[in-house]
Order: sequence, then C-alpha cells, then structure tokens
Amino acid sequence: MILPTVDDIRALHEKYAPTREAFDLVYTHCEIVWKVAEQLLAADGHRLDSDLVRAGALLHDIGVYRLYDDGGRLRAGDYIRHGVLGHTLLCQEGFPERLCRFCSCHTGVGLTRHDVERQKLPLPVADYVAETVEEQLVMYADKFHTKATPSAFVSFDTYAAHVVRFGTEKVDAFHALRARFGEPDLATLSARYGHPLA
Repeated sequence: MILPTVDDIRALHEKYAPTREAFDLVYTHCEIVWKVAEQLLAADGHRLDSDLVRAGALLHDIGVYRLYDDGGRLRAGDYIRHGVLGHTLLCQEGFPERLCRFCSCHTGVGLTRHDVERQKLPLPVADYVAETVEEQLVMYADKFHTKATPSAFVSFDTYAAHVVRFGTEKVDAFHALRARFGEPDLATLSARYGHPLA
C-alpha cells in the first residue's frame, strides 16, 4: 500500500477545512495524536508499521470538517458521526480501506453495534472497533488530547473517569490499552504546544 506523505495529508486537510480556524484546530490535534503515538512506539520498540500509524493519526479526524455549517460553526450535536464521515471522505479520495478505518474506528475505546443500538447513536448499526494494533494505537493516542475549547492534553486518569459513564467494560478496555502501549509524556507535549494538561 502506498501511503500519502505528510505534505499530501496536510494538503487534504487544507482542501476540506472550511476555515483556517477549523484547519488549525483539527490538523494540530491530528499532529499531536501522531506525536503521542510516536512516543508510545519509541517507548518499547513496538514492531508496528510506523508509516501507517503516522498516516492514520494525521487523517483520523478529517471527517470533523464535514460537521461545519455554512457559517463556519461546528455542529457539535452530530460529532459522533465524524468518524464515519471521515471514512467516507477518504474512500471518495481513493484511499484503501486499511487507511479509511482509522477514521471510523477511533471513537472512544471502540463503538460496538450494541453501543450504537443501546445509545441510539445516529450511525449505521455496525461495529466501529479498532482491530489492527496500528488502529488500536491511534485510537489510544487520541484519548490524550481534546479539541474542546480550549484544546488540552488529557491524563490517563481523567479519560478513565470520563469513559466510565459508558460502562466499566470501556474502562477495562482503556486499562488494557495502557498495559499494551504504556503512557505518553504529556508534560513535554503540553509545553511544546502550549495546551494545558487536564
């Protein structure tokens, strides 16, 4: 599989971002997720496809741009759909399914068809679960940064406290990801990007 370069991915973000502010918010977050994943990859020498992880991290939230209205405002009520919207966008751009899945399979610690039905989510009923280790790493790295206003880094404990409202099995899944990948050095990234640590 031929993967897009960082420049290719940045150009794709620029193509779909409705405003400069939207680009700065989403692309910076995707870049941070890559930096988190990069740290975790380096920590113990995981034998993963680092180029695929980089591309997946940089593209995972591209569907967010499809949630902006004509006035440049984010439709937050539809946010749960950004993953499937990104998957569709990348498919339309001709990317392989292996790359498109980073969009649809990174929400929370995975959405099952049971989650979709039980929570009455506005998504096609299906499993949106990271399957490959590369997908799992990007999904996990994504939990350590939020695009909320203001953007911030999120500690392991803060995210674990947040995800418990969706069931103890989600907390267990998050702990299993930490056991697999470890924890990133968020203080260094917080200083680099100027985003606080929550």
